[in-house]
Amino acid sequence: MERLIELEALIARNQESFSQIGRALKEIRDGRLYKQALFETFEAYAKARWDMGRSQAYRLIKSYEVVRNLSPIGDKLPTNESQVRPLAQLDPCEQRNIWKDLIKSGVELTALNIRKFIDSRKPRQRIKPDLSDRITDEYMAAVNAMFEQVRVAQHDHWVKTSQQAALLWNRVIREKILSNGDG
Repeated sequence: MERLIELEALIARNQESFSQIGRALKEIRDGRLYKQALFETFEAYAKARWDMGRSQAYRLIKSYEVVRNLSPIGDKLPTNESQVRPLAQLDPCEQRNIWKDLIKSGVELTALNIRKFIDSRKPRQRIKPDLSDRITDEYMAAVNAMFEQVRVAQHDHWVKTSQQAALLWNRVIREKILSNGDG
């Protein structure tokens, strides 16, 4: 029994390490520190140095980002990477909202329960037929030109065109599309 207690304490102490490993990998990747170890790519570094595939390295980085996002909410955080994985697919605001509600629900924090909780909160979506092939080249060119204008405005931090004005025109276009063609 004493050995079991020791081993469980060891596991408990090291459960947070997945997030810390993700933090370190993120800094190595973002700072291109792997170049100092003479690796051309982050993926090559992770494989050679840690015998870690690309997907595992990026999952750990994403896990760190999710845990960092959740940490201001409270004391209870995911304890392993598999618990974080379902949350990683959500945007940061959704992650915090789901996590708060999950903690309040009192459900046991397992990866499966977290996935089920998230799935239960998703609105049921009707599958719509793909009609994307029914669009003229002219219309697509106009849409692409608009995307380019948004990209330019984002690049100059909305100085010449305000984000509010762009959103207003987005709403005007949406209303025009949804109207019956009058006006």
